[in-house]
Amino acid sequence: MANSAISNTAAFQIFAFLILVCTEHSIAGEIRYSIPEEMEEGAFVGNVAQDLGLEIQQLYDRNFMLTSDDGVDYINIELQRGILSIAKKIDREQICGQETACTISFKIILENPLAVYRGEVEILDVNDNTPTFSEGTIALQIAESMAPGVGFPLESAQDQDVGINAVAAYTISSSDYFRLKTQTSDDGVIAVELLLEKSLDREQKSSLRLVLTAIDGGIPQRSGTTQILITVMDNNDNPPVFDHKIYRSSLRENAPLGSLVVTVKANDLDDGPNADLTYSFSKLTSPTLREMFSCDPYSGEIRTNRMLDFEKSTSYSLHLQAVDHGSPAITGHSQILVKIIDVNDNAPEIKVTSTTCKIMETVLPGTLITLVNVIDRDSGENGQINCEVSRSIPFKLQTSSSNHYELITSEELDRESVPEYEVVLVAWDFGSPSLSTNKTIQIVITDVNDNAPLFSEPSYNMYLTENNAPGTSIFAITATDLDMDQNSYVSYSLLWNNIQDTRISSFLSINALNGTIYALRSFDYEKLKTFQIHVQARDAGVPPLSSSAAVNVIILDQNDNAPVIVSPSAQSGSASAESLPQSADQGYFVTKIIATDADSGQNARLFYQVHHSTDPTLFNIEQNSGEIRTARRIFESDTSMQTLVILVTDNGQPRLSSTVTIHISFQENVTERITERNNLVSNSEYDSNLHLYLIVVFGCTSLLFLVTIILLIGIKCKQEGTVTQDHNSSSCCYRLGGSNDVLDRRYGTEETLRYPGTGRIVRVGETPHYSVCLSPESAKSDFLFLKPCGRPTSQP
Repeated sequence: MANSAISNTAAFQIFAFLILVCTEHSIAGEIRYSIPEEMEEGAFVGNVAQDLGLEIQQLYDRNFMLTSDDGVDYINIELQRGILSIAKKIDREQICGQETACTISFKIILENPLAVYRGEVEILDVNDNTPTFSEGTIALQIAESMAPGVGFPLESAQDQDVGINAVAAYTISSSDYFRLKTQTSDDGVIAVELLLEKSLDREQKSSLRLVLTAIDGGIPQRSGTTQILITVMDNNDNPPVFDHKIYRSSLRENAPLGSLVVTVKANDLDDGPNADLTYSFSKLTSPTLREMFSCDPYSGEIRTNRMLDFEKSTSYSLHLQAVDHGSPAITGHSQILVKIIDVNDNAPEIKVTSTTCKIMETVLPGTLITLVNVIDRDSGENGQINCEVSRSIPFKLQTSSSNHYELITSEELDRESVPEYEVVLVAWDFGSPSLSTNKTIQIVITDVNDNAPLFSEPSYNMYLTENNAPGTSIFAITATDLDMDQNSYVSYSLLWNNIQDTRISSFLSINALNGTIYALRSFDYEKLKTFQIHVQARDAGVPPLSSSAAVNVIILDQNDNAPVIVSPSAQSGSASAESLPQSADQGYFVTKIIATDADSGQNARLFYQVHHSTDPTLFNIEQNSGEIRTARRIFESDTSMQTLVILVTDNGQPRLSSTVTIHISFQENVTERITERNNLVSNSEYDSNLHLYLIVVFGCTSLLFLVTIILLIGIKCKQEGTVTQDHNSSSCCYRLGGSNDVLDRRYGTEETLRYPGTGRIVRVGETPHYSVCLSPESAKSDFLFLKPCGRPTSQP
């Protein structure tokens, strides 16, 4: 039923509207009412009937109808009284919003006759709305770098009321930095602006909270508030600041790689990226130091990147920077002083002017050899050093200044004793543990000609066999010079001397370079048996020095003369004649063969033998004396004429011999003739002189040899008194007699060679030597006979 009523009403309104449109010109009048909003339902608006001059009955009769486009729901007419009343509570802000004038238009339509009346109900605003802000908090971000005077528009408060009930003013809580600035536009809207009066400093105050109040003009006044949260936006206006302007650290120089030096820390009062810091070395830090140390860009740890060396640098200065991430970026600076603690890792170093020195052996003690400088790159006790020179040498160190020394001679030098020195310098420090080093200086002593050439013996005996070949070397003599180089070059020469009134240069010559002596002629023992020369050795120094030695030249006999038969003298050409009585018994002396030999020694010792005999059984001859005697009685049957060929042989090598033929005849009465012959032989001046010569010669020779041998044996025995029995076989104390009696030993490489009456000589090289032995025949004679023991050797 309700729905039906609504439908009817709608249809009526449509019909009325059409009539109204068609009869718009028939509108008779207009009424206007003003009412405040928010009136209760049924509240009186106006008396329409009275205001239109209509009777209440007319309203019914003329089919009174109220129409409205937008207000039909808010007003209605009571036909009984013709009164316009509030149909429901009116909210002006809901109907008109922020419109200044808010009216509800309506029309009253009457029929018979048709009349249309227009009416308006003005809704007057009532201050029933509080100013409100769209957000409970107004957030502003203001850079701290913003200059005073800058305004920041704020959102205006909304008040659904209008006119005087709308927002009339704004206020803000007290602030040192801000004030409000309002400006009313032509349309009456108040623009609110937050004006910066003082520069912000985020580092002092990073945010501000203000209360903005909007006040309307109604009665009573209503107000609304909102929070203004001002965030001070950081401006990169603060540089990073390190905890310390200068960081100090110390490290031992043997600290391992990666050792922490120091950790730096910087703070930035800014915020956000402006406070994010990165650490690095500044440009003031050299590239070398950047390689030695590393910097962690985030933690600020400074670590070693290479091994440290106190000796290269005792400290390091690192310049560090902290850069924030602001725009533009700001840099803070600091300095790191790294002190390196010394470790005894360096041995002392010895520096000398020269490691090889040459000095003359004649320099005086105290002569400067070289300068020595000892350094230690460490410091403190590690760098305190001491230096010494090796002992037992003629050098010493003399301090000239701190760690500077002079190496000088402390004694006289002798190159011939020590030609070269290795001087060891030892230096050590006082560190813990102590380190040391040494250096060798080679000192060469240069030669000075202070030594004359020296012969091994003051005199030499040289043995030379006669009949030598001219031009052959016969002896070599050598002198040594303790000097060196030119000072040791020795030349040899023969000092002036005469031999048998003849200059020595006609007999001998000497090689000036090696001292070899040459025979210029052949010597004859029978003419010259011994002579002495003097050899001078001279060096090539400046000035030259020389010395001399005597050389006794002994000519050795050679068997170069055959025996000469002196008696019996040959008669009748080549044979001698002897006669014997027929009555001669065994052992009857027939004759004596006397022979001489111009040689000497064993070469002159003669042996006699029957080389040929008519009757070998009848005669014999004494081997040594040459006496011929009958071997048996002479028989009548023996041939009256006997022939003997006597062979006289010497004892030389090779043996030489001579023969004599004797014819012996037997006679019956030859006594008187024999006596005469014997007297003739014994009284002969020739035989007497010959015997005397032989006795004197052999006696002197034997005596001389005997005395010499005795002296030599005595000296040798005294020298070899402590020699063991095993060596007695080669000792000079030997037994005479027998086939093995030796006068002199055979000479080994280093034995001495003895010869009667001449002293001794040390065998040099392959110098000729001879061994002389006693002949077995010496025991059978009053004379001492010698013979060579083996063949003589000589150097060509």
